Amino acid sequence: MAAATLVVGASVAVVSQAEAAVPPPPSGMSLVFSDDFTGAAGTGLNRSNWLYDIGTGYPGGAANWGTGEIETMTDSTANVYRDGGGNLAIKPIRDSAGRWTSGRVETQRTDFAAPAGGRVRIEARLQQPNVSGAAAAGYWPAFWALGDAARPVGATNWPGIGEWDIMEDINGRSSVFAALHCGTNPGGVCNETTGLTSGERACSGCQTGFHTYAVEFDRSTSPEQLRWYLDGANYFTLTSSQVDATTWNNATHHGMFVILNVAIGGGFPAAFGGGPTAATQSGVPMLVDYVAVYQSSGGGTTTPPTTTPPPSGSRDAFAQIQAESFNASAGVQVETCSEGGQDVGWIGNGDWLQFTDVTFGTGGVRDFVARVASGAGGGVSGLVEVRLDSRSNAPIGSFAVGSTGGWQNWTSIPGNVSNVTGTHTVYLTFSSGQPADFVNVNWIQFRR
Repeated sequence: MAAATLVVGASVAVVSQAEAAVPPPPSGMSLVFSDDFTGAAGTGLNRSNWLYDIGTGYPGGAANWGTGEIETMTDSTANVYRDGGGNLAIKPIRDSAGRWTSGRVETQRTDFAAPAGGRVRIEARLQQPNVSGAAAAGYWPAFWALGDAARPVGATNWPGIGEWDIMEDINGRSSVFAALHCGTNPGGVCNETTGLTSGERACSGCQTGFHTYAVEFDRSTSPEQLRWYLDGANYFTLTSSQVDATTWNNATHHGMFVILNVAIGGGFPAAFGGGPTAATQSGVPMLVDYVAVYQSSGGGTTTPPTTTPPPSGSRDAFAQIQAESFNASAGVQVETCSEGGQDVGWIGNGDWLQFTDVTFGTGGVRDFVARVASGAGGGVSGLVEVRLDSRSNAPIGSFAVGSTGGWQNWTSIPGNVSNVTGTHTVYLTFSSGQPADFVNVNWIQFRR
């Protein structure tokens, strides 16, 4: 949510139908989340799907949500409610003392991601607040997504974690802005705080009718693409070749969560005339017909075959054990590796890999080494630990790892281990004091 340059595009047709069903998935994709906001008039949201942001910022985060907006967010059904017609309404209200309240809601889920070789599409059908001119000064409706590492740290790691702005409008301008926020702030390769933006695109009837807005992250292409759509038309595209690999991966190669809100005031409206003023009209809602997230699996020629676990009893501790050949795991995904084959990624605190029947023989072990990479943000690190036979057993060895400069920037790190003989189930466990993913693993090997 930041200021953008002015580039007015062609207008699009008004979609006047007030309510529509959640569309079927695009070809090759599956529906992984949706809400059509069916419910009695005046009722709040399903809190198993949504959480409400309250106040003027995340706990421990920047004041005024980091944007200078002036409203206080609430979970009151005066500000956030279902209208009884299949829509979510987010309504900003000014009280008699001139204070504004409004609503900001986020999906509980933070795992909307494109797997290696796949796609994710985040879409909503909505009507911007039906207000324009002086009465719209300071209005800032938005539909967007943040990187999963924003929880629970309050987005203090912004913009490196990635922000995908799918629909923003300010001051009732009958337009739409799209942007990717990434890298460092201020400035950097992503031109923060503005971001990499579409500029202003005209949207005829955005205040008086419903339109569909979507972003699609496509990892099946080379270079990878982020594509923005208005009523099904692709009007803005960014590719991974436009920034360095670390910046791109940190902004895209992880889960996202979806946000809907109507802000009042702040830096973006200020760049286009300011507001709110005494003339700003209170109580004009943004209406949201549905939110849907679609995903495709990776596959085809873009993803090499996974290394499968070997036959029982045939793992040699002193040969490279490919990370993706695990017998069991939790919290991880397999992806294409820049060094060939595949690696295991999206590894964070509490995740683990299990390798069954690893044979150490009788000669003892000197240490172990793991081939790892990390594009974790500043201050994010963790431990790679080796445990035998049970995840609850104490580690026999470990090493610490932080950023290596990118999620595919590989390095080999050794760690001392206690002497081991015989055949064991080996667990790689991962621990961190931060919730963000902190490491990818290509292979492990023990050494005499």
